[in-house]
Amino acid sequence: MSKLVVVGQGYVGLPMAIRAAEAGFEVVGVDVHGRTVDDLNNGQSHIDDVSDAELKRALSTGYRASVDPSSISEADVVVVCVPTPLSGDGGPDLKAVVASAETIGSFLSAGTLCVLESTTYPGTTEEVFEPLVNRGRYTVGEDLFIAFSPERIDPGNKKYGVRNTPKVVGGMTQACTNRARDFYAQFVDTVVPAAGCKEAEMAKLLENTFRHVNIALVNEMVRFCNELDIDLWNAIDCAESKPFGFMAFRPGPGVGGHCIPIDPSYLSHRVKAKLGYAFRMVELAEEINHAAPDYVASRARDFLNDAGLAVNGASVLLVGVSYKPNISDRRESPADPLALRLASWGAKISYHDPLVPEWSPSGGIGSLQSVADVSEVAASSDLTIVLQEHASIDFESLAESAKRILDTKAALPRAGHIARL
Repeated sequence: MSKLVVVGQGYVGLPMAIRAAEAGFEVVGVDVHGRTVDDLNNGQSHIDDVSDAELKRALSTGYRASVDPSSISEADVVVVCVPTPLSGDGGPDLKAVVASAETIGSFLSAGTLCVLESTTYPGTTEEVFEPLVNRGRYTVGEDLFIAFSPERIDPGNKKYGVRNTPKVVGGMTQACTNRARDFYAQFVDTVVPAAGCKEAEMAKLLENTFRHVNIALVNEMVRFCNELDIDLWNAIDCAESKPFGFMAFRPGPGVGGHCIPIDPSYLSHRVKAKLGYAFRMVELAEEINHAAPDYVASRARDFLNDAGLAVNGASVLLVGVSYKPNISDRRESPADPLALRLASWGAKISYHDPLVPEWSPSGGIGSLQSVADVSEVAASSDLTIVLQEHASIDFESLAESAKRILDTKAALPRAGHIARL
């Protein structure tokens, strides 16, 4: 039985570890958080995409979690899935990648395949990861195999998961690419070889930069369409009827999650640091998308003003505070800056999210509890703002009960008391 160590048991590492265990690997999921490890070994999953039942099955077929990285010494494959948040200078914070690589280097055996999956700038695998793992002891492509394979997990996606999402792999040598391809092919339906590590790293940044820029496009268009009395959502639906040459993106309260608001910054930072000029498309998209929550706040203020109400002292109910529908993940959620802006103007903030029972918006509002009956609270609130379309929310009842609604997701039909963004 092949032995796999997955470093990092979060939204990326845990689903992959579980699928590999299902495919017959002996898997150790290494994580620095002792509480997380204890919960996992007790069959308690902390992410939406892995149920407790799936975790318990994996525990019975070859998976275990550990804070002890010494299992790396016996591993055939080591995969690193640790976070890479933005650093203060706008580039990726590689502290977790560096720490993982150093740890792997302390236990590494000849013949091991080491794959970095953490999103980062092109060149990281060869310039940062490999030297710390290898320490000059082995010949890459002969007795050590190094590759990069971008994570493509889409939290909450019921259609695409680890097995049926194509896996891009790029190694430092062709032999490294081949080893990585053969590894992933054991539990992923389609593996796509890249020309090398940098091309695989760039593929991930290209995917998310594409989305970032196109979301910014519609987030800017929604502003002037509102002023020109144009229903942008209807225009997008019409454009989407074209069977070629168009991909629909829709406006919203901002972008969230670890990927879209962060990954393009890695590329922009790399271009500026290495070449000395700006990646202007990304910088403009960041400006537009980061400003989206403030635009929602301004629309909310105008909506209240039209009703003869001041935002100062108004009760505002936010519906859905995760960064995307049907998951509890709140990383980089636009609900946070929106709540802070409204609160700074004196609004009284409450929220409803069936997947997030407690919420502490970063910035000092304090801890809030999700209201139980969204329709009842909406009936007494001055304004309800729809931020996410969780399937478990009864939007029909909400529309009937609320005094007035600002709908940022086009979740509700237009009506006199319902305004779209």
